[in-house]
Amino acid sequence: MKSLNFRRANPLIVICTAALLLASFAAFADENEEVAKLYQQGNLAKALERADVYLATHPKDAHMRFQKGLILTEQNRIADAARIFSSLSEDYPDLPEPYNNLAVLYASQGQYDKARSALESAIRTHPSYSTAHENLGDIYAKMASQAYGKALELDKGNAVAQTKLAMIKNLFTGRSKGIQTASAPSSSDLPAQTPKKAAEKAPDKAPEHASEKTPAKSAEKPVPDKNPFAAKPKPEESAVSGDSDKVIKTVNAWAKAWSDKNAAAYLAFYANDFHTPRGMPRAAWENSRRERLVKPKSIHVEISHPKVSFSDATHAKVSFKQSYHSDAIKSTAPKTLEMVKAGEKWLIQQEQVGR
Repeated sequence: MKSLNFRRANPLIVICTAALLLASFAAFADENEEVAKLYQQGNLAKALERADVYLATHPKDAHMRFQKGLILTEQNRIADAARIFSSLSEDYPDLPEPYNNLAVLYASQGQYDKARSALESAIRTHPSYSTAHENLGDIYAKMASQAYGKALELDKGNAVAQTKLAMIKNLFTGRSKGIQTASAPSSSDLPAQTPKKAAEKAPDKAPEHASEKTPAKSAEKPVPDKNPFAAKPKPEESAVSGDSDKVIKTVNAWAKAWSDKNAAAYLAFYANDFHTPRGMPRAAWENSRRERLVKPKSIHVEISHPKVSFSDATHAKVSFKQSYHSDAIKSTAPKTLEMVKAGEKWLIQQEQVGR
């Protein structure tokens, strides 16, 4: 009986193949990051263009599909965005974020029954997903508002219904109109497998949402009170540490100018040598930011958990959690600003999203 001879793989070929796969994975991650940056900067047309180019060759990439859904939502292309999130919820039924954002789109169209159903699906997959619970409460309130409104149409003298309706309207006073949109999870949270394999190998516990993790970490590791230069004392230490409050005040003032939609004040916080994304001409970048400020009917930007570090007396880095609310979208993401001191002012020299 003849023995079976199996060909052994050429080690050099295996090593080269592995290297190519690692390089490809890194390239994919970089492209997702670039699209995320363009989205955060308000360059929606370019972000969508790059997402479409990427998805043309990687149509099953869950992270990029999710980001495309966010971009379409921001562009108010509700039907197209709904198709994206609906498809993701079918391909990856264990992820709560697509269900949540689908609910946001339904709610924007007044389809509260569908929104409620989508949020209940999100909660079933991830019972500890607080965003979906909060949104579900808002949906119930909206549905109650409709019911009380109908009761008043039928009986205008119904004082109880009038009181309850007023209470619900007061609940939403000063808040953005839309319920909370889930921002894109990190690449590690979204499955790397194809949809079919992801369904077959679904984890016992749904992945934590990126925006849910950040507050928990901040609660576990509060900002230390000690001087950031304790480990490496410098001659200018006292002057630098004294500027920490000034840096934070500058960042809060920048966020307020953004919230006030004051383009002139907002742009004044950026240094003359500000590093525009991808080397974009300063004038083009400023125009895109003005458009970003003018387009929404309302904007609210909140800064939390700021952490300041200094490389020298005139250069600082501040990292924080940025919550952005507009009448169309609501997102939370980590952000880092590199600041430079010009005279008595601290100005933004570079900004990075997701770090």
